[in-house]
Amino acid sequence: MIFIDRWTGREAVALQRAMRLTNEGFAQHLGMATRTVAGWHARPERVVVPVTQSILDTALHQAEEAVQTRFRHVLDNVLGAAPGSAHISSVMAEAEERLTSDPDVAAALTWLDRCTDADVGSSRAKVTDRLTALDHGSLHDRAYRRGRIQRGELATALSIYYRLGAGHHRAYSAKCADDLLETTVLTTPEWLDISQPVASETSRFSLSGLHQEARQPLPAFVASAAVERLTEVVAHRTKLVNAPIYRLLGHRICQERVEAAFALAEFVEYALTMDLLEWELVDALIDGREVAPGSLPLRDHYLGDVSAVLATQRRLCVGGPVALCAFARPGRMSRGSPPDYVLLVQERGKNVLNSARRLAVIPKAFHGPLVDYGEDAHVAATLEREMEEELFGRSDVDSTMGHMRHADPIHPNRLSPPMRWLSEHPDHWRMEHTGFGINLISGNFEFGTLIVVEDEDWWTLFGGDIQANWESSGLRRYSSLDRPGLAGLAGEPSWSNEGLFALLQGFRRLSEIGGARVDMPSIEVRL
Repeated sequence: MIFIDRWTGREAVALQRAMRLTNEGFAQHLGMATRTVAGWHARPERVVVPVTQSILDTALHQAEEAVQTRFRHVLDNVLGAAPGSAHISSVMAEAEERLTSDPDVAAALTWLDRCTDADVGSSRAKVTDRLTALDHGSLHDRAYRRGRIQRGELATALSIYYRLGAGHHRAYSAKCADDLLETTVLTTPEWLDISQPVASETSRFSLSGLHQEARQPLPAFVASAAVERLTEVVAHRTKLVNAPIYRLLGHRICQERVEAAFALAEFVEYALTMDLLEWELVDALIDGREVAPGSLPLRDHYLGDVSAVLATQRRLCVGGPVALCAFARPGRMSRGSPPDYVLLVQERGKNVLNSARRLAVIPKAFHGPLVDYGEDAHVAATLEREMEEELFGRSDVDSTMGHMRHADPIHPNRLSPPMRWLSEHPDHWRMEHTGFGINLISGNFEFGTLIVVEDEDWWTLFGGDIQANWESSGLRRYSSLDRPGLAGLAGEPSWSNEGLFALLQGFRRLSEIGGARVDMPSIEVRL
């Protein structure tokens, strides 16, 4: 039997977690107000009043043996009296609150229960158990080590895994200045240098199927990895949003035509399956383990060879456009600078689910619908929405902020001033496909894109309105005439693979159409 000499909020919260009850459920079990339980979470060091001490004693002593065992485990491993335990208690309280109140985390847990044929609440219990046993110091150390694995290491490892020395499809690489830059984007000559307008008769995108979910129950090792992923999402406060996204069913990509057919999927299905492959690979590199077929169970299961990577119709394949933006800018007489283009690059924030702390072009997005699931299947719809969200500050078109309430969020009378100007001057800017590939990291499709505003009046009017959204920790600005600076940018090791692919392909196309405004480093594609 366990005895508590003096109950504080910390011990009370530990009992709540051991009983696996929400704030409301625990309050009802004890016969007191929910705000009292919430107060224990907010002030874990506060001593509980004598009457409540007796109520908690009774609840603990009447609890089943399994609950008492869990309670002892929580006290010993997470909420003990060691230095910093109050902080750990606060972190755990926040994590528990998210597990019970975050609808997107709840959707992920429900999906995992359904795909493992488990009882409702089983996945939540497993994540809670992992959280109580978690060594937060080791978790943050691993996150730091993961961040030190660079793009080139991933590209080399996957080239070995997939034996990419032969075959029609190869990993995209290019020589920029004196550097050979390798990526994990699988492509072929027919998918490069497309130069087709995104919004044209030669670019056709359609919704060819309704929602399609995983048909087979998840194997135990996949379910275990999914629980681990959700544990880290909660512990790291990573933002997870279960928005509908498009999955690729089929495509026809060539320099004369770009066609793709999509169905609908839930983002949590991707987050708890295909997106697990990246950390499996990164952790193997951190630990110095072999990267080869048979050594990475998740990758062996989902993307075991190049044919599985390319069979997008038989697996979950999501992704989206990654666009390099170039804005014409007038010359600056005070600095003796001639007219050029402004190129923008983002540094991804630490709390995004994908490409955290990586360099990326902007906008970058998962292809998904807002309101009209059929019309929004066109990649142009995602690009225009992401320009509004990631560049022009419109949070109401951010699918991560909640359900869309406007019937036409991209209606002309709702556009931001910069986007309204572009919609009224269609001949003054262009969006072009620059390349297509399948990212070997998680099997995602990537549409490399170049967005060019060719009228320098736009920058004069709206250049000061551009600001990154919550997904970015910062923006960088480069001149299209700064050949050494752009070569140095391309050579930075912290690029995401899809971001570098779009950057280099964008450089190549801008060199062809930019005239005197550009002095780009030469890019020689190597396949």
